[in-house]
Amino acid sequence: MKHPIRSSRFPQPRVLACALASCLAFAAAPAAFAQGTAATVRGQVTTGSGPAASAEIVATNIATGLVRRVQSNANGTYSLAGLPPGTYRVDVSGDGATSSKTVVLQVGQVATLNVPLESAAPDVASMDTVTVTADALVETKTSEIATYITQKQIDAIPQTNRNFLAFADTVPGVVFSQNSDGTTKLRGGGQNSNGVNVYIDGVGQKNYVLKGGITGQDGSRGNPFPQSAIAEYKVITQNYKAEYDQLSSAAITALTKSGSNEWHGDAFFDYTDQDWRATRPAEAAGAGKVDTQDKQYGASIGGPLIKDKLFIFASYEYKNIITPAEVTPGENVPISALPPEAQDLVGATSTPFEEDLYFAKLTWTPDDKNLFELTGRYRVEDDVQGNTGVNTTPFASAKHQEETRGDLRWQYTSGDWLNDAHLTFEDSVYEPRPAQLSGYGIRLLDYTVDQGNGRSVLNYGAGPNYQRKGQKGWGLQDDVTYSGFTWAGNHTIKAGFKYKEIDINALEQQPYSPQFFYDVYGDLSTPTRVEFGVPVPGTNPNVVTTSKQFGIYVQDDWEVNAKLTLNLGIRWDYEKVPSYLDFQPRPELAAALRNWANLNNADYDIEDYIGNGSNRKAFKDAFQPRLGFSYDLFEDQRHVIFGGAGRSYDRNLFDYLALERSKGSYPSYRFNFNSPEHPCDTTQATCLEWNPAYYNPANLAPLVAANPSLGGEINLMNNDLKTPYSDQFSLGMRNTVTLFGIDWNTSATLSHVLSHDGILFTLGNRWPGGNFHQNPNWTWGGQPWGQPIPGFGTLIIADNGIETRTNSVLLSLEKPYTEDSGWGVTASYTYTDAKENRLNAAINDEHYLFDVANLDNQPFYRSVGIPRHRLVLTGIVDGPWDVTYSAKATFASPTTKDATNCYDAPSDNYCFFDPYIPEGTFGTKQIDIAATKYWHVDDRISLRFRADVLNLFNTYNWNDYDNWRGGPGNANANFGQRNGFGITTPTRTFKLSVGASF
Repeated sequence: MKHPIRSSRFPQPRVLACALASCLAFAAAPAAFAQGTAATVRGQVTTGSGPAASAEIVATNIATGLVRRVQSNANGTYSLAGLPPGTYRVDVSGDGATSSKTVVLQVGQVATLNVPLESAAPDVASMDTVTVTADALVETKTSEIATYITQKQIDAIPQTNRNFLAFADTVPGVVFSQNSDGTTKLRGGGQNSNGVNVYIDGVGQKNYVLKGGITGQDGSRGNPFPQSAIAEYKVITQNYKAEYDQLSSAAITALTKSGSNEWHGDAFFDYTDQDWRATRPAEAAGAGKVDTQDKQYGASIGGPLIKDKLFIFASYEYKNIITPAEVTPGENVPISALPPEAQDLVGATSTPFEEDLYFAKLTWTPDDKNLFELTGRYRVEDDVQGNTGVNTTPFASAKHQEETRGDLRWQYTSGDWLNDAHLTFEDSVYEPRPAQLSGYGIRLLDYTVDQGNGRSVLNYGAGPNYQRKGQKGWGLQDDVTYSGFTWAGNHTIKAGFKYKEIDINALEQQPYSPQFFYDVYGDLSTPTRVEFGVPVPGTNPNVVTTSKQFGIYVQDDWEVNAKLTLNLGIRWDYEKVPSYLDFQPRPELAAALRNWANLNNADYDIEDYIGNGSNRKAFKDAFQPRLGFSYDLFEDQRHVIFGGAGRSYDRNLFDYLALERSKGSYPSYRFNFNSPEHPCDTTQATCLEWNPAYYNPANLAPLVAANPSLGGEINLMNNDLKTPYSDQFSLGMRNTVTLFGIDWNTSATLSHVLSHDGILFTLGNRWPGGNFHQNPNWTWGGQPWGQPIPGFGTLIIADNGIETRTNSVLLSLEKPYTEDSGWGVTASYTYTDAKENRLNAAINDEHYLFDVANLDNQPFYRSVGIPRHRLVLTGIVDGPWDVTYSAKATFASPTTKDATNCYDAPSDNYCFFDPYIPEGTFGTKQIDIAATKYWHVDDRISLRFRADVLNLFNTYNWNDYDNWRGGPGNANANFGQRNGFGITTPTRTFKLSVGASF
């Protein structure tokens, strides 16, 4: 049956052949730098008489036959860089002696392998017959705060969906969260998700337009990449090296699977529905369970086209979800107070989602010096979203996303030199539309708690959300590594550059349909106001520009001696966005702003926001030192002290920068309707007598036809915007301890991160005396909403200003899984003391502030939504009868919630932000388990059956609380109490998976 949200107005998904052919033929895709997917093995070759100079070190990939070779220098040290992660046989020969060892190298790893030469020749089997028993090298001599996610963990650990980023949740300082509507978010430390970047095969997936950090993750239930195509990945929370760009918190560098000298394939099917889960609280309070479904399936295949030379890998995954949701009236308004037509829209409901993911990769190794890779990826998803909280299903958005990426890579190695080049292409489209395109929206408000604007109770009818945004272009990046410099130790020097030209666009028509507002306790036949949008003649609301990005860096990993390693790097980034730099307001607007008497004594200079086409300059100060060290106390890699300090710049989202053009081209208008209950000033042009004819949009447009600017919101950016960044400091220690004959890897780190210059939008209106509050002595309330720009509407101005401060303790304990032992466990604990000067900035990217003029002299509050304590445990064990058991347990302390206090205040006209932690709650608790049974049909074919139980103990992790402390002289007796049925985790859910591999 055709999915209900895939309709003719959205492009249908292309077939696999078409999608991959177009990607691969184009031979180009998005980019960043070749961020650390390749591994490096280094060390010292010795004989009984000392260091072995000019020894030959040969690393041979067991799966593909790829060979890399290098000679040791005068002190016996060597470095083999640019190795695709995998299992290698390392053969060393010199002075008539030889040695051989088989090791496993992980993504982005810099591993140490010291080789003592032996006189006896090793037993070297052919690549066709070798039985691999490999040691996984552990990277300890690094300043990076990094954790590896292995293929075994991806295959075994329980998860609610097939988003490969979910396993980063097991890393201290990183949180992967899934909201009640199924959307996911990845963030690091006390910063929001925008600061994250993900590098797949060395190519950054940064979203230049929207939130979420990477493309396709802004409010999406989809997966950014087929999990079946991910081999492993590395999570770096701090102290990343200078090659990493466009991020300010966590970096994830992932390696995709490749074909090998044997054909391998896999297929899977996952399923669960409403009959396999416990009842949600909203369903228990209503008419029972709503239909839900989570169905995912896919397949992958890889193998040789030419043995030892040319390989192919391809995968496909499909996802079909129907997620339960709850519509709950706001402000504790009883359902009986709603209009009859709205009452049936409240309660449990569901939202559909559908996604297709395609990936293909060609790998060619013509000789020992060259490696070529050509990859292509296509993603398409359709979603109905937003019918939760106070938004009903008709008011929701139908969202379509598409993404195409490709990468042509050439790696060349010769002795101590390595060059890694990428030519990339990307095309990403984001298109939300109102689920109900015709008619108008109805917004019910409660004016008892906010007599000016009211507070949302319920929204239904046609929604306001109409957008088309995206990025498309090409990039070139190149990284050169030299490991032959031996002054005062051994140096691995890496330098590189990136250049990108990306066409970015933002079309936003808000509100697309007229929105009529009503007093839920008043006269429902007469709205209190209307908000609507009309294009300004002669303007284009679709903001399009070409972003030109350039970055350069140099990094020196300096092994001073056997104990001390220094990581010294610096990078510089530059971006030119013409639509922001060249912006000039219309002459009539500029004149109105300069002649606006209300700003004569204002606390800001309006000239700082009026562009003239030449007074805005691209930010050129993005210099980023990255310094780190590690000290191996006993030269055995078992006790290592490490630390670092560095700066990292992210970028300003184009979605924000485009507002001064899009709002001026498609302004939103607000007209109040005069009534006894809600009178307005009839001398103002924006105060009207109600007429039912206004329900027809054709009768609203003439209200502004004579003066399209009247009442239209104006957005202006500061002429000297800076790029947001973070300063990071850390000090820690890694230890490998042996208990009961088992090695355990531990790490303890103290972290301090300061983020600066996040964009903040504030109200630019002022009262006639230039003051922000009606009474200059007030510090809250009395905002000048009714003081618009003469001839125009409200002014919103944007500046740098949002900051966060985070102190953390990061602890981890790991016994890695091995086939020999048959078990593995991890434990990660994070203590976080996070503060922000704009509440909700970290967890929800809140970047608007209208209660005060700006953030000057505002205190830092404990960050909303970030737990003080968080513990994540995982375990994998191989049981009898070819059954593998696994579990994941997540515990977190209660998080701070936003609240406004107008009750406990020194005067009637003073309110303040007063966050709180709900009492009597544990916080978050979820325990998931899984069991997988394998049947080996023969030596080549195996079947598997897997059962997952998510939220084993059916814990309700509540989300809806009454955050209103009360008004002057009227405390809210329900403050801090649960006031809805929303939960942040699924109810107990059984999920079945079947699969086959060969």
